[in-house]
Amino acid sequence: MGNSVSTTGIVSGRKDKQALAESFKDLHAPLSDHEALVASDRCYFCHDAPCVTACPTSIDIPLFIRQIGTGTPEASAKTIFEQNILGGMCARVCPTETLCEQVCVREVAEGKPVEIGRLQRYATDRLMAAGTHPFERAAPTGKTVGIVGAGPAGLACAHKLAVLGHDVTIYEARKKGGGLNEFGIAAYKSVDDFAQKELDWLLSVGGITIEYGKTVGADISLASLQAEYDAVFFGMGLAGVNALGCEGEELEAVINAVDFISDIRQAADLSQLAVGRHVVVIGGGMTAVDVAVQSKLLGAQDVALVYRRDKDSMSASVFEQDLATSKGVRIIYNAQPVRVLSEGSALSVEFAYTETKGGKLTKTGETFCLAADQVFKAIGQSLTGAPEALSLQGGKIMVDENGRTTVPKVWAGGDCATGGDDLTVTAVAEGRDAAIDIHTTLLG
Repeated sequence: MGNSVSTTGIVSGRKDKQALAESFKDLHAPLSDHEALVASDRCYFCHDAPCVTACPTSIDIPLFIRQIGTGTPEASAKTIFEQNILGGMCARVCPTETLCEQVCVREVAEGKPVEIGRLQRYATDRLMAAGTHPFERAAPTGKTVGIVGAGPAGLACAHKLAVLGHDVTIYEARKKGGGLNEFGIAAYKSVDDFAQKELDWLLSVGGITIEYGKTVGADISLASLQAEYDAVFFGMGLAGVNALGCEGEELEAVINAVDFISDIRQAADLSQLAVGRHVVVIGGGMTAVDVAVQSKLLGAQDVALVYRRDKDSMSASVFEQDLATSKGVRIIYNAQPVRVLSEGSALSVEFAYTETKGGKLTKTGETFCLAADQVFKAIGQSLTGAPEALSLQGGKIMVDENGRTTVPKVWAGGDCATGGDDLTVTAVAEGRDAAIDIHTTLLG
Protein backbone atom coordinates (compact mmCIF):
# COMPACT_ATOMS: atom_id res chain seq x y z
CA MET A 1 0.00 0.00 0.00
CA GLY A 2 3.04 2.29 0.12
CA ASN A 3 4.54 4.02 3.13
CA SER A 4 2.32 5.66 5.74
CA VAL A 5 3.09 8.25 8.37
CA SER A 6 1.55 9.01 11.72
CA THR A 7 -1.18 11.64 11.99
CA THR A 8 0.60 12.84 15.14
CA GLY A 9 2.82 14.66 12.62
CA ILE A 10 0.29 17.53 12.59
CA VAL A 11 1.96 19.99 14.98
CA SER A 12 2.52 23.72 15.43
CA GLY A 13 5.77 25.62 15.69
CA ARG A 14 7.59 24.09 12.72
CA LYS A 15 9.06 27.56 12.10
CA ASP A 16 9.76 30.38 14.55
CA LYS A 17 7.99 33.73 14.29
CA GLN A 18 10.84 35.44 12.47
CA ALA A 19 11.02 32.73 9.82
CA LEU A 20 7.24 32.79 9.39
CA ALA A 21 7.24 36.57 8.99
CA GLU A 22 9.77 36.21 6.19
CA SER A 23 7.84 33.37 4.55
CA PHE A 24 4.52 35.22 4.61
CA LYS A 25 5.75 38.64 3.52
CA ASP A 26 4.04 40.52 0.67
CA LEU A 27 4.14 38.43 -2.51
CA HIS A 28 4.62 41.52 -4.72
CA ALA A 29 6.35 44.43 -3.03
CA PRO A 30 4.68 47.80 -3.72
CA LEU A 31 6.27 50.07 -6.31
CA SER A 32 8.19 53.16 -5.23
CA ASP A 33 7.40 56.50 -6.88
CA HIS A 34 10.35 56.13 -9.23
CA GLU A 35 9.51 52.51 -10.08
CA ALA A 36 5.92 53.48 -10.83
CA LEU A 37 7.03 56.22 -13.23
CA VAL A 38 9.40 53.84 -15.02
CA ALA A 39 6.72 51.12 -15.23
CA SER A 40 4.08 53.54 -16.50
CA ASP A 41 6.43 54.76 -19.24
CA ARG A 42 6.32 51.30 -20.85
CA CYS A 43 2.62 51.63 -21.69
CA TYR A 44 1.80 52.40 -25.34
CA PHE A 45 -1.60 53.88 -24.34
CA CYS A 46 -3.24 51.83 -27.08
CA HIS A 47 -6.42 52.95 -28.78
CA ASP A 48 -9.04 50.22 -28.23
CA ALA A 49 -6.61 48.71 -25.73
CA PRO A 50 -7.00 44.92 -25.41
CA CYS A 51 -6.22 45.13 -21.68
CA VAL A 52 -9.45 47.07 -21.07
CA THR A 53 -11.50 44.41 -22.84
CA ALA A 54 -9.77 41.69 -20.82
CA CYS A 55 -10.61 43.38 -17.50
CA PRO A 56 -13.96 42.11 -16.13
CA THR A 57 -14.62 45.56 -14.63
CA SER A 58 -13.51 47.41 -17.82
CA ILE A 59 -11.12 49.79 -16.06
CA ASP A 60 -9.64 52.38 -18.45
CA ILE A 61 -6.14 51.01 -17.99
CA PRO A 62 -4.28 53.29 -20.45
CA LEU A 63 -5.85 56.34 -18.80
CA PHE A 64 -4.98 55.39 -15.23
CA ILE A 65 -1.41 54.53 -16.24
CA ARG A 66 -1.06 57.86 -18.10
CA GLN A 67 -2.27 59.64 -14.96
CA ILE A 68 0.44 57.92 -12.92
CA GLY A 69 3.00 58.98 -15.53
CA THR A 70 1.87 62.60 -15.29
CA GLY A 71 2.27 62.61 -11.51
CA THR A 72 -1.41 62.44 -10.54
CA PRO A 73 -1.80 59.02 -8.84
CA GLU A 74 -4.90 60.17 -6.93
CA ALA A 75 -6.68 60.93 -10.20
CA SER A 76 -5.45 57.57 -11.45
CA ALA A 77 -6.99 55.85 -8.44
CA LYS A 78 -10.34 57.54 -9.04
CA THR A 79 -10.30 56.27 -12.63
CA ILE A 80 -9.83 52.76 -11.22
CA PHE A 81 -12.42 53.09 -8.45
CA GLU A 82 -15.06 54.40 -10.83
CA GLN A 83 -15.15 50.92 -12.34
CA ASN A 84 -13.90 48.77 -9.46
CA ILE A 85 -14.37 50.03 -5.91
CA LEU A 86 -12.30 47.07 -4.66
CA GLY A 87 -9.47 47.94 -7.03
CA GLY A 88 -6.96 47.84 -4.18
CA MET A 89 -7.60 44.19 -3.38
CA CYS A 90 -7.98 43.22 -7.03
CA ALA A 91 -4.54 44.72 -7.69
CA ARG A 92 -3.22 42.19 -5.18
CA VAL A 93 -5.21 39.05 -6.00
CA CYS A 94 -6.31 39.30 -9.65
CA PRO A 95 -4.69 36.74 -11.96
CA THR A 96 -3.49 39.60 -14.17
CA GLU A 97 -1.24 37.15 -15.98
CA THR A 98 -4.34 35.59 -17.54
CA LEU A 99 -6.38 38.79 -17.88
CA CYS A 100 -5.12 42.30 -18.70
CA GLU A 101 -1.39 41.55 -18.74
CA GLN A 102 -1.78 38.47 -20.93
CA VAL A 103 -3.14 40.57 -23.81
CA CYS A 104 -0.85 43.56 -23.24
CA VAL A 105 0.85 44.57 -26.51
CA ARG A 106 4.19 44.54 -24.70
CA GLU A 107 3.57 40.93 -23.61
CA VAL A 108 2.71 39.87 -27.15
CA ALA A 109 5.72 41.62 -28.67
CA GLU A 110 8.36 41.22 -25.98
CA GLY A 111 7.15 38.61 -23.52
CA LYS A 112 7.09 41.20 -20.73
CA PRO A 113 3.81 43.07 -20.15
CA VAL A 114 3.30 46.43 -18.52
CA GLU A 115 2.97 45.74 -14.79
CA ILE A 116 -0.69 46.72 -14.71
CA GLY A 117 -1.50 45.03 -11.41
CA ARG A 118 1.35 46.64 -9.50
CA LEU A 119 0.60 50.05 -11.03
CA GLN A 120 -3.03 49.68 -9.99
CA ARG A 121 -1.93 48.91 -6.45
CA TYR A 122 0.41 51.91 -6.45
CA ALA A 123 -2.40 54.30 -7.39
CA THR A 124 -5.12 52.88 -5.15
CA ASP A 125 -2.81 52.60 -2.14
CA ARG A 126 -1.82 56.25 -2.51
CA LEU A 127 -5.39 57.49 -2.45
CA MET A 128 -6.53 55.17 0.34
CA ALA A 129 -3.53 56.14 2.48
CA ALA A 130 -4.68 59.75 2.22
CA GLY A 131 -7.84 58.73 4.09
CA THR A 132 -10.16 60.33 1.57
CA HIS A 133 -13.00 58.85 -0.44
CA PRO A 134 -13.27 59.80 -4.11
CA PHE A 135 -17.08 59.72 -4.24
CA GLU A 136 -19.94 61.50 -2.55
CA ARG A 137 -23.50 60.28 -2.11
CA ALA A 138 -26.24 61.61 -4.34
CA ALA A 139 -29.39 63.12 -2.86
CA PRO A 140 -31.41 60.52 -0.90
CA THR A 141 -33.86 58.59 -3.04
CA GLY A 142 -35.89 57.28 -0.13
CA LYS A 143 -35.38 53.74 -1.40
CA THR A 144 -33.85 50.92 0.64
CA VAL A 145 -32.01 47.79 -0.46
CA GLY A 146 -31.22 44.66 1.55
CA ILE A 147 -28.07 42.72 0.63
CA VAL A 148 -27.09 39.23 1.76
CA GLY A 149 -23.33 38.80 2.02
CA ALA A 150 -20.51 41.29 2.72
CA GLY A 151 -18.15 39.78 0.17
CA PRO A 152 -16.88 41.42 -3.04
CA ALA A 153 -20.21 41.24 -4.91
CA GLY A 154 -22.27 42.48 -1.97
CA LEU A 155 -19.86 45.29 -1.12
CA ALA A 156 -19.57 46.48 -4.72
CA CYS A 157 -23.34 46.46 -5.05
CA ALA A 158 -23.79 48.28 -1.75
CA HIS A 159 -21.26 50.98 -2.54
CA LYS A 160 -22.71 51.77 -5.96
CA LEU A 161 -26.23 51.93 -4.52
CA ALA A 162 -25.09 54.16 -1.66
CA VAL A 163 -23.38 56.56 -4.07
CA LEU A 164 -26.60 56.68 -6.09
CA GLY A 165 -28.50 57.79 -2.98
CA HIS A 166 -30.10 54.61 -1.68
CA ASP A 167 -29.87 53.32 1.90
CA VAL A 168 -28.34 49.85 2.14
CA THR A 169 -28.29 47.19 4.84
CA ILE A 170 -25.97 44.20 4.43
CA TYR A 171 -26.57 40.94 6.32
CA GLU A 172 -23.38 38.95 6.85
CA ALA A 173 -23.24 35.47 8.38
CA ARG A 174 -19.71 35.85 9.74
CA LYS A 175 -18.51 38.26 12.40
CA LYS A 176 -16.30 40.11 9.91
CA GLY A 177 -16.93 41.44 6.42
CA GLY A 178 -14.89 40.98 3.26
CA GLY A 179 -15.93 37.48 2.26
CA LEU A 180 -13.37 35.80 0.03
CA ASN A 181 -11.01 38.76 0.40
CA GLU A 182 -10.88 38.32 4.17
CA PHE A 183 -11.18 34.56 4.56
CA GLY A 184 -10.40 32.83 1.30
CA ILE A 185 -7.10 33.96 -0.22
CA ALA A 186 -3.49 33.31 0.70
CA ALA A 187 -2.12 35.45 3.53
CA TYR A 188 0.91 36.52 1.48
CA LYS A 189 -1.39 38.10 -1.13
CA SER A 190 -3.03 40.47 1.35
CA VAL A 191 -0.83 41.54 4.25
CA ASP A 192 -1.28 44.12 7.02
CA ASP A 193 -5.01 43.43 7.45
CA PHE A 194 -5.68 45.12 4.10
CA ALA A 195 -9.09 43.51 3.55
CA GLN A 196 -10.51 45.14 6.69
CA LYS A 197 -8.85 48.47 5.95
CA GLU A 198 -10.40 48.42 2.49
CA LEU A 199 -13.79 47.53 3.96
CA ASP A 200 -13.65 50.43 6.41
CA TRP A 201 -12.60 52.79 3.63
CA LEU A 202 -15.43 51.61 1.37
CA LEU A 203 -18.02 52.10 4.14
CA SER A 204 -16.79 55.65 4.76
CA VAL A 205 -18.92 56.81 1.81
CA GLY A 206 -21.92 56.47 4.13
CA GLY A 207 -25.38 55.00 3.67
CA ILE A 208 -24.31 51.39 4.31
CA THR A 209 -25.03 49.41 7.49
CA ILE A 210 -23.72 45.88 8.08
CA GLU A 211 -25.42 43.49 10.49
CA TYR A 212 -23.07 40.63 11.35
CA GLY A 213 -23.95 37.11 12.47
CA LYS A 214 -27.12 37.03 10.36
CA THR A 215 -27.71 33.85 8.35
CA VAL A 216 -30.33 33.19 5.69
CA GLY A 217 -32.86 30.75 7.11
CA ALA A 218 -31.94 31.04 10.77
CA ASP A 219 -32.07 34.83 11.13
CA ILE A 220 -33.47 36.28 7.92
CA SER A 221 -35.64 35.02 5.07
CA LEU A 222 -36.36 36.11 1.53
CA ALA A 223 -39.92 36.98 2.57
CA SER A 224 -38.74 39.21 5.41
CA LEU A 225 -36.25 40.95 3.14
CA GLN A 226 -38.91 41.53 0.48
CA ALA A 227 -41.26 42.96 3.09
CA GLU A 228 -38.67 45.37 4.50
CA TYR A 229 -36.77 46.55 1.42
CA ASP A 230 -37.57 47.92 -2.03
CA ALA A 231 -35.03 45.54 -3.59
CA VAL A 232 -32.87 42.59 -2.50
CA PHE A 233 -29.44 41.42 -3.69
CA PHE A 234 -27.88 38.05 -2.89
CA GLY A 235 -24.08 37.97 -2.88
CA MET A 236 -23.68 35.17 -0.37
CA GLY A 237 -20.84 33.31 -2.09
CA LEU A 238 -20.36 29.56 -1.86
CA ALA A 239 -20.20 28.22 1.69
CA GLY A 240 -20.35 24.50 0.94
CA VAL A 241 -17.35 22.36 0.01
CA ASN A 242 -17.55 19.69 -2.68
CA ALA A 243 -16.95 16.14 -1.53
CA LEU A 244 -14.13 13.95 -2.86
CA GLY A 245 -16.57 11.10 -3.28
CA CYS A 246 -14.08 8.51 -2.14
CA GLU A 247 -13.71 6.17 0.80
CA GLY A 248 -12.13 7.66 3.93
CA GLU A 249 -12.77 11.35 3.31
CA GLU A 250 -14.65 11.53 6.62
CA LEU A 251 -11.40 10.94 8.54
CA GLU A 252 -10.35 13.70 10.94
CA ALA A 253 -7.13 14.47 9.09
CA VAL A 254 -9.02 15.17 5.83
CA ILE A 255 -9.71 18.90 5.99
CA ASN A 256 -11.51 21.47 3.86
CA ALA A 257 -8.86 23.69 2.30
CA VAL A 258 -11.01 26.82 2.57
CA ASP A 259 -11.34 26.34 6.34
CA PHE A 260 -7.57 26.02 6.73
CA ILE A 261 -6.93 29.11 4.61
CA SER A 262 -9.42 30.99 6.79
CA ASP A 263 -7.59 29.77 9.92
CA ILE A 264 -4.32 31.09 8.50
CA ARG A 265 -5.84 34.47 7.63
CA GLN A 266 -7.41 34.86 11.08
CA ALA A 267 -4.47 33.52 13.11
CA ALA A 268 -2.93 36.03 15.52
CA ASP A 269 0.21 33.88 15.71
CA LEU A 270 1.09 31.60 12.80
CA SER A 271 3.59 29.70 14.94
CA GLN A 272 0.60 28.30 16.87
CA LEU A 273 -1.07 26.94 13.74
CA ALA A 274 -0.61 23.19 13.32
CA VAL A 275 0.40 21.72 9.96
CA GLY A 276 1.39 18.23 8.85
CA ARG A 277 4.90 17.10 8.05
CA HIS A 278 3.57 15.29 4.97
CA VAL A 279 0.69 17.14 3.28
CA VAL A 280 -1.45 16.10 0.31
CA VAL A 281 -3.66 18.64 -1.46
CA ILE A 282 -6.34 17.44 -3.86
CA GLY A 283 -7.50 19.98 -6.45
CA GLY A 284 -6.37 22.20 -9.30
CA GLY A 285 -7.55 25.75 -8.67
CA MET A 286 -6.33 28.83 -6.83
CA THR A 287 -7.51 27.44 -3.50
CA ALA A 288 -5.47 24.28 -4.01
CA VAL A 289 -2.35 26.30 -4.78
CA ASP A 290 -2.95 28.69 -1.89
CA VAL A 291 -3.29 25.91 0.68
CA ALA A 292 -0.36 23.93 -0.76
CA VAL A 293 2.02 26.91 -0.76
CA GLN A 294 0.99 28.04 2.70
CA SER A 295 1.42 24.54 4.12
CA LYS A 296 4.97 24.62 2.81
CA LEU A 297 5.56 28.10 4.21
CA LEU A 298 4.29 26.94 7.62
CA GLY A 299 7.01 24.31 7.64
CA ALA A 300 5.57 21.15 6.07
CA GLN A 301 8.41 18.92 4.90
CA ASP A 302 6.67 17.45 1.87
CA VAL A 303 3.64 18.92 0.07
CA ALA A 304 2.08 17.20 -2.95
CA LEU A 305 -0.67 18.86 -4.98
CA VAL A 306 -2.56 16.25 -6.99
CA TYR A 307 -4.81 17.18 -9.91
CA ARG A 308 -6.96 14.78 -11.91
CA ARG A 309 -6.26 16.27 -15.36
CA ASP A 310 -3.21 17.60 -17.21
CA LYS A 311 -1.34 20.86 -16.59
CA ASP A 312 -3.12 22.83 -19.31
CA SER A 313 -6.53 21.93 -17.85
CA MET A 314 -5.66 23.23 -14.40
CA SER A 315 -7.70 26.33 -13.52
CA ALA A 316 -4.84 27.76 -11.49
CA SER A 317 -2.72 29.87 -13.83
CA VAL A 318 0.77 28.91 -14.96
CA PHE A 319 2.06 31.70 -12.72
CA GLU A 320 0.33 30.13 -9.71
CA GLN A 321 1.63 26.68 -10.62
CA ASP A 322 5.16 28.03 -11.00
CA LEU A 323 4.81 29.84 -7.67
CA ALA A 324 3.87 26.55 -6.01
CA THR A 325 6.82 24.65 -7.44
CA SER A 326 9.20 27.50 -6.59
CA LYS A 327 8.17 27.12 -2.95
CA GLY A 328 8.84 23.39 -3.01
CA VAL A 329 5.36 22.04 -3.74
CA ARG A 330 5.33 18.90 -5.90
CA ILE A 331 2.51 18.92 -8.48
CA ILE A 332 1.23 15.58 -9.73
CA TYR A 333 -1.02 15.69 -12.77
CA ASN A 334 -3.45 13.10 -14.13
CA ALA A 335 -4.33 11.40 -10.86
CA GLN A 336 -7.54 11.25 -8.85
CA PRO A 337 -8.17 9.97 -5.32
CA VAL A 338 -9.54 6.48 -4.88
CA ARG A 339 -9.55 6.25 -1.09
CA VAL A 340 -7.94 7.61 2.05
CA LEU A 341 -6.45 4.77 4.04
CA SER A 342 -6.10 4.72 7.81
CA GLU A 343 -3.93 2.08 9.42
CA GLY A 344 -3.97 2.72 13.14
CA SER A 345 -2.48 6.18 13.60
CA ALA A 346 -1.08 6.26 10.06
CA LEU A 347 -2.62 7.69 6.91
CA SER A 348 -2.07 7.44 3.17
CA VAL A 349 -4.01 8.35 0.03
CA GLU A 350 -4.44 5.96 -2.88
CA PHE A 351 -4.66 7.58 -6.32
CA ALA A 352 -5.51 6.25 -9.75
CA TYR A 353 -3.64 7.55 -12.77
CA THR A 354 -5.94 9.11 -15.38
CA GLU A 355 -5.92 10.04 -19.05
CA THR A 356 -8.28 11.90 -21.34
CA LYS A 357 -9.68 9.99 -24.29
CA GLY A 358 -12.22 11.57 -26.61
CA GLY A 359 -12.69 14.38 -24.13
CA LYS A 360 -13.57 11.95 -21.34
CA LEU A 361 -11.45 11.39 -18.25
CA THR A 362 -10.72 7.71 -17.62
CA LYS A 363 -8.55 5.70 -15.25
CA THR A 364 -5.54 3.89 -16.71
CA GLY A 365 -5.71 1.00 -14.24
CA GLU A 366 -2.48 2.02 -12.48
CA THR A 367 -2.51 3.29 -8.91
CA PHE A 368 -0.07 4.72 -6.40
CA CYS A 369 -0.10 5.84 -2.76
CA LEU A 370 1.11 8.98 -1.05
CA ALA A 371 1.98 9.01 2.62
CA ALA A 372 0.17 11.77 4.47
CA ASP A 373 -0.64 13.03 7.91
CA GLN A 374 -2.83 15.85 6.58
CA VAL A 375 -5.06 15.88 3.47
CA PHE A 376 -6.74 19.00 2.08
CA LYS A 377 -9.84 18.94 -0.13
CA ALA A 378 -9.77 21.79 -2.66
CA ILE A 379 -12.07 20.63 -5.46
CA GLY A 380 -14.50 23.53 -5.48
CA GLN A 381 -17.32 24.94 -3.39
CA SER A 382 -21.08 24.71 -3.58
CA LEU A 383 -24.06 26.90 -2.78
CA THR A 384 -25.84 26.42 0.52
CA GLY A 385 -28.71 28.28 2.16
CA ALA A 386 -30.28 29.81 -0.95
CA PRO A 387 -34.02 30.48 -0.50
CA GLU A 388 -36.18 27.85 -2.20
CA ALA A 389 -38.10 30.51 -4.14
CA LEU A 390 -34.99 31.32 -6.18
CA SER A 391 -34.51 29.14 -9.27
CA LEU A 392 -31.16 27.37 -9.53
CA GLN A 393 -29.15 26.40 -12.57
CA GLY A 394 -26.07 24.24 -12.31
CA GLY A 395 -26.20 24.53 -8.53
CA LYS A 396 -26.20 28.35 -8.56
CA ILE A 397 -28.84 31.07 -8.43
CA MET A 398 -30.10 31.65 -11.96
CA VAL A 399 -29.77 35.26 -13.15
CA ASP A 400 -30.01 37.16 -16.42
CA GLU A 401 -27.39 39.53 -17.87
CA ASN A 402 -28.42 42.24 -15.38
CA GLY A 403 -28.26 39.96 -12.35
CA ARG A 404 -32.04 39.63 -12.05
CA THR A 405 -33.30 36.39 -10.54
CA THR A 406 -36.62 34.75 -11.40
CA VAL A 407 -38.21 36.53 -8.42
CA PRO A 408 -39.25 40.16 -9.04
CA LYS A 409 -37.06 42.82 -7.42
CA VAL A 410 -34.50 40.23 -6.32
CA TRP A 411 -30.99 40.23 -7.83
CA ALA A 412 -27.90 38.08 -7.30
CA GLY A 413 -24.24 38.13 -8.28
CA GLY A 414 -20.79 36.80 -7.52
CA ASP A 415 -19.91 33.17 -6.93
CA CYS A 416 -23.44 32.23 -5.80
CA ALA A 417 -24.96 33.17 -9.18
CA THR A 418 -24.68 31.76 -12.67
CA GLY A 419 -22.01 33.39 -14.80
CA GLY A 420 -19.45 33.84 -12.02
CA ASP A 421 -15.93 32.44 -12.35
CA ASP A 422 -14.74 32.51 -8.73
CA LEU A 423 -12.72 35.70 -9.17
CA THR A 424 -12.95 38.76 -6.92
CA VAL A 425 -12.88 41.08 -9.93
CA THR A 426 -15.80 39.30 -11.62
CA ALA A 427 -17.84 39.41 -8.42
CA VAL A 428 -17.20 43.14 -8.18
CA ALA A 429 -18.36 43.66 -11.78
CA GLU A 430 -21.54 41.67 -11.20
CA GLY A 431 -22.35 43.48 -7.96
CA ARG A 432 -21.76 46.87 -9.56
CA ASP A 433 -23.84 46.09 -12.65
CA ALA A 434 -26.69 44.69 -10.58
CA ALA A 435 -26.68 47.89 -8.52
CA ILE A 436 -27.07 49.98 -11.65
CA ASP A 437 -30.01 47.84 -12.76
CA ILE A 438 -31.56 48.02 -9.29
CA HIS A 439 -31.24 51.80 -9.36
CA THR A 440 -32.84 52.04 -12.78
CA THR A 441 -35.67 49.73 -11.71
CA LEU A 442 -36.39 51.54 -8.44
CA LEU A 443 -36.52 54.95 -10.09
CA GLY A 444 -38.11 53.64 -13.30
